[in-house]
Amino acid sequence: MKYNEAMLRDGALQGKHIIVTGGGSGLGKSMTRYFLQLGAKVVITSRNLEKLQKTAAELSREAGSEVLALACDVRDYEQVEKMLKDAVAKFGYINGLVNNAAGNFISPTERLSARAFDTIIDIVLIGSKNTTLAVGKYWIKEQIKPARILNIVTTYAWTGSAYVVPSATAKAGVLAMTRSLAVEWAKYGISSNAIAPGPFPTKGAWDRLLPGDLREKFNPAKKIPLKRVGEHQELANLSAYLMSDFAAYINGEVITIDGGEWLYGAGEFNILEKIPPEMWDRLEQMIKEKNKKTR
Repeated sequence: MKYNEAMLRDGALQGKHIIVTGGGSGLGKSMTRYFLQLGAKVVITSRNLEKLQKTAAELSREAGSEVLALACDVRDYEQVEKMLKDAVAKFGYINGLVNNAAGNFISPTERLSARAFDTIIDIVLIGSKNTTLAVGKYWIKEQIKPARILNIVTTYAWTGSAYVVPSATAKAGVLAMTRSLAVEWAKYGISSNAIAPGPFPTKGAWDRLLPGDLREKFNPAKKIPLKRVGEHQELANLSAYLMSDFAAYINGEVITIDGGEWLYGAGEFNILEKIPPEMWDRLEQMIKEKNKKTR
C-alpha cells in the first residue's frame, strides 16, 4: 500500500449524500471522485455550470454513479437554499457538507481595494456560513443524523500569513465556526471538523498564487520537511475518512496535512537545518572550548 493509493474499503460511504462546494475542479473534484468510488452520492456546486456539468459527466462515467451539478453562488443565501432544495429533491436527503469553495491571491495588503478584500471574505467566510447555516437548519428540522460538516481551511488560519491577509482572516473565521458548532450542534447528531492542507498543486490556485517563474523561485517543497508537495489522493483519503462513520468520535478537530510545513516555519532554530555536517563538527568544537574557559 502506498500513500497515494485509495485508503478506505469499498462501500465506506454508502448512504452518504454529500454536497461539495467548489467541486468542479482541483481538490473539490479529487475529493468528489473518491467519495463516489466509496459509494456516496455527490452534489457539486460552483458558479460555473458548464465546468460543473463537464466534471459531473466525467466522474459519473468513471464511477458509474450519478453526480448532480448545481450552479450556486455561495455568497447568496437564497441561491444556497435553492441548491439544497434541488439536491434533496434529487437524492432524497443530504447528510454531508464539504465547504471547499475558496478564493485567494497574493498581494501586499496596502495595495488591496476594499472590494478585493471583500471578495475573498465573501467567498470563503460568508459562503461557508451560508451553506453551513442552510444545511444545518435542514438537518435539525428534518432530524437527519448523523450528519457531517467538513471545512477546508489552512494552517495560516491560526498562524496568520503576510500577503494573503484576506484569506487568512476568512479561514480563521471558518475555523472558529468549525469548533464552535462542533459543541453547539453535537446534540443534533451533527459533527463539525476541518482539514488544513499544505501545498497540494492545483492549476487554478497555483497560477494565481505563484504566477510566472515564482513557482521555481519559491518552490513550496523546499520548505517542507518531507521535501515534497501533497498528492490529491492523500487529501481525498483524509476527507473521506472524516466524512465516514469511522470518524464518528472525531468532532471539533482540525487535522493538518502538510508534511510538517507549518511546524518547520514555526520553530525558531529550524533554519539550522541548512548547516552542513562539517560545520557542525566545527561548531561542537567551538562550544567545547568555550565551556572549558567558563569552568
